[in-house]
Amino acid sequence: MRTVGLMINLEKEGILELVGQTVSLLEEEGCTVLIEEETAGAVGIAELGVSQGQLIRLVDWVIVLGGDGTLLSCARQFAATGTPIIGINVGRLGFLTEIDVPDMKLDLKRILTGHYYIEERMMLEAEVFRQGKVVEQSVGLNDAVITKGAFARLILLEVFINEQYLNTYPADGLIVASPTGSTAYSLSAGGPLVAPNLELILLTPICPHTLWSRPMVVASDSNVKVNIVSRLGGVMLTMDGQHGFWLEQGDQVVIKRALHNTRLLRLKGRSFFEVLREKLREDDRSNG
Repeated sequence: MRTVGLMINLEKEGILELVGQTVSLLEEEGCTVLIEEETAGAVGIAELGVSQGQLIRLVDWVIVLGGDGTLLSCARQFAATGTPIIGINVGRLGFLTEIDVPDMKLDLKRILTGHYYIEERMMLEAEVFRQGKVVEQSVGLNDAVITKGAFARLILLEVFINEQYLNTYPADGLIVASPTGSTAYSLSAGGPLVAPNLELILLTPICPHTLWSRPMVVASDSNVKVNIVSRLGGVMLTMDGQHGFWLEQGDQVVIKRALHNTRLLRLKGRSFFEVLREKLREDDRSNG
């Protein structure tokens, strides 16, 4: 655990000072710190810069300086390596980030002395088939979302579970989420909260134009196939709200559990339910 990668959201306020503090602390503890070369130049420590490929290949663990969005991006990049990830929260809610800035020094020292555990989080993989050929493949930690574009019209999505017809949804879209993603877009669309240690897949329609459409939970080994019935353009598949791909009528999107898990570094003593209570109260206060 002595070679550490830093993933940095340069848009966060006070990020340069935080990066300097983090690097100094890690180097004082005998760690080698690596940063993607363009980012390293932007924060004024180009000597720590390596290529993205080297960063993914060489580090023992990764510290994310940002919010949940930065951690989600990191999870996709390190999906195949099994590299443990921990986030220092410079965002707002921070369901996935583990360390708050005031506690950073103490918590990083706890990790370096072995006071942590690894939490496995299942990921999702989406493949887009067009005329029988795979034209897009991507993974995500939170969710795969099929949604309409700017026009105020419903889209038609024909959904199958393990090749068994489920329904054709007239809706604004469909969220297919992991347990981790249950606290993200799926929650705001009316989906249930799910403990992250469960293994399942959530289907949450977005503003369905039917009174009986409800979120559904299926087994983690299910294949969710969505046929794009709509003739309208502007339908998109997004992974974790960050990586997007435009869909066409007749495309098939197949979503299933990914081969790899995200491995999150966790400090001992904090439960999902404690974090849930704390973060949802923060959200209520910020909106009050």
